[in-house]
Amino acid sequence: MIYLVAKFATTALIVVLVSELAKRSTVAGAILASIPTVSVLAMIWIYLETRDTERLATFSFDVLWLVLPSLVLFAVFPALLRLGVGFWWSLIAGIAATTLAYWASLQLMGWLRG
Repeated sequence: MIYLVAKFATTALIVVLVSELAKRSTVAGAILASIPTVSVLAMIWIYLETRDTERLATFSFDVLWLVLPSLVLFAVFPALLRLGVGFWWSLIAGIAATTLAYWASLQLMGWLRG
């Protein structure tokens, strides 16, 4: 149980750190946010819990390909904001576009593995 709480606390601390840092410097916050912290933490947790390096290799490879559709959010969201669309509508549209990009990527990945 302590291990699970430590996982939650570590992950939450990083998210709070990114948001607080971004208030002071958007570039510094963006650098910290762009580091694949969640992926690295997940790899550490998976390794510590399973010691399954094949699972980690597969996970890492899958993350590599799924980073690409996640970039859609970072293109759509600021573009809409700059066009004068409100924050919430821009965020919703960015998430919707990203969801579609993920769906398309997963379809393609299934086809490639098929």
